[in-house]
Amino acid sequence: MGQDVSQSAFSREDRARYRRKVRRCLDVFALMLDEFRFDADRPMTGLEIELSLVGSDQQPAMRNAEVLSLLADPAFQTELGLFNLELNARPRLIEGEGLADYEQELQASLAHADERAAKADAGIVLIGILPTLTHQHAVLENLSADSRYRVLNEQMVGARGEDFELDIRGAERLQASTDSIAPESAGTSVQFHLQVAPETFACYWNASQAIAAVQVALGANSPYLFGRQLWAETRIALFEQATDTRPDELKAQGVRPRVWFGERWITSIFDLFEENVRYFPALLPICEDEDPVEALRAGKVPRLSELRLHNGTVYRWNRPVYDVMDGRPHLRVENRVMPAGPTVQDMLANGAFYFGLARELAEADRPVWTQLTFSAAEENFYGAARQGINATLYWPRLGDVPVVELVLDRLLPKAYDGLDRFGVAPHIRDRLLGIIEQRCRTGQNGAVWQVRAVTAAERNRGLDRAAALRHMLRRYIELQRANEPVHTWPVED
Repeated sequence: MGQDVSQSAFSREDRARYRRKVRRCLDVFALMLDEFRFDADRPMTGLEIELSLVGSDQQPAMRNAEVLSLLADPAFQTELGLFNLELNARPRLIEGEGLADYEQELQASLAHADERAAKADAGIVLIGILPTLTHQHAVLENLSADSRYRVLNEQMVGARGEDFELDIRGAERLQASTDSIAPESAGTSVQFHLQVAPETFACYWNASQAIAAVQVALGANSPYLFGRQLWAETRIALFEQATDTRPDELKAQGVRPRVWFGERWITSIFDLFEENVRYFPALLPICEDEDPVEALRAGKVPRLSELRLHNGTVYRWNRPVYDVMDGRPHLRVENRVMPAGPTVQDMLANGAFYFGLARELAEADRPVWTQLTFSAAEENFYGAARQGINATLYWPRLGDVPVVELVLDRLLPKAYDGLDRFGVAPHIRDRLLGIIEQRCRTGQNGAVWQVRAVTAAERNRGLDRAAALRHMLRRYIELQRANEPVHTWPVED
């Protein structure tokens, strides 16, 4: 939900008008899927990374406006918390050297951002949850000044009608309550975008859902929240609970959460947009001037602004995207399951694995989702978030299998084949997927390294948890800047 939002109060008439407009957009979208030519000849990819700012004391630095002013770079934007930024890489093809181009651009952009941030006594860190963040940091006053975040907070708090509750049980347990969505800012992610044709969208979305658990298990990098060791990828539980607009009564009635894995395999992208309209009330009922029916009749490409805004307030882990670029409409799968970090190399390896595996499974003669129940895919997802790289997942014809065994024996070869379909240069393919292989063989991803480093600091240095987290984060940042993959990172004795 990146558009500007300035209106903060909405009347019943605003909501009724918006509801009618969203349904009008949905009808036009259905017609477009049948009649329009969507841009999908050469599938572009995209990449967004959410960042955290920290001070020299390893505490969150609430200075994103100052850092953005120093950067003066439109590729960087605000995010929910004052200690958050987002970096949007330029979309590109991944054939040939495309993934290497991403890596070079990200390295250069992040180095420049780090240098600029230093002038504001801050530094950049790529991590799923900033481990030194405390409950006292995650408060309304530390939301970014951008009006859209304040308005979104007001609408979500109003929809819930009571405090948000966090109750996450992992290696330890966290219970907390908050009167705002500010704790959501603790989690930072990487989003991979894949442009697809209307007729193949369902296959790519279903494939993305089927492998979401594997992605999370391999890339987990969020074991700590508010000083507690929780899930390997605590960001999953945090995002769901910190934005849950349903009080207990609505949960008991089966009302869907706004952060949602989903409930079924689909046959068309229309299924997802139609579910959004049917199940979720508007949070931001803001109408634009365009009449999508008249735009369609005039031979124009409707922007469908209301439908897109509504879609931006339903936080699926794999989100459908409709957009218009250079006068042509296109569709994307936005893969939102991965945490930021630990390094640029690790993130690009995660991207290569996702793009390659999604393509191979989406174009398979016998799709995996015809052999895997949706509920099993969902159970895999939450099991992977809890256990990370040590998870055991269910897979068709294999039954319950350790995720590293599943990847090494079955899925990694498919990712190689999928990248070949994209035309990725073999040496780039081999280097990035080799990182995934070594992560499986060593059993060390970001979450594992963080826990090992904190445990060592507590046991061997006699540090309490807060000091151990600061010590770990300081070392994490040093290793991150060297850009060596996390499976190679040493843990101090």
